[in-house]
Amino acid sequence: MTKAWVVYESMYGNTREVADAVAQGVREWADVEVREVSTATVLPDDLDLVVAGAPTHAFGLSRPSTREDAAHKAHRSVESAGMGLREWMDAVDLPTSAPSFVTFDTRVRHPHLPGSAAKKAAKRLHAAGGTQMAKPTSFWVDGMEGPLLEGERERAQAWGASLDMSSAPSREQ
Repeated sequence: MTKAWVVYESMYGNTREVADAVAQGVREWADVEVREVSTATVLPDDLDLVVAGAPTHAFGLSRPSTREDAAHKAHRSVESAGMGLREWMDAVDLPTSAPSFVTFDTRVRHPHLPGSAAKKAAKRLHAAGGTQMAKPTSFWVDGMEGPLLEGERERAQAWGASLDMSSAPSREQ
């Protein structure tokens, strides 16, 4: 069976909510685990797909300074205050046969606002030897702390199901 991990960084819970919904969709065709970024530092050798997600901060991936700023502005505790997806990609050892990957981000829906954590992450994972299997995707939140806009959870679940690699040859063959 296809094996997938959904690895996420989340400040206010919106990206975690999207990660959980994506995993629900992926479960239709694969064995999937959802991992907060700090708990995913060693990827298993038999992993077929990594779905990586993060909030967009300052037009791209978060940095320690943007996470600290978000924590100060928050009206509740933040989830991924330490390690972010940027640091995870710098630290993680990809298996010899790197898994395929796809990326997503959460961001405020605002016309003409540039930048995407998902696009930045895709470039970094590709440079590390991974194979991108779908275009980066954004899911929309209402304001800095959210919540997700109406219908985004369902869209995330459908997106996860659409990533179906079950008909692709397995890595064991």
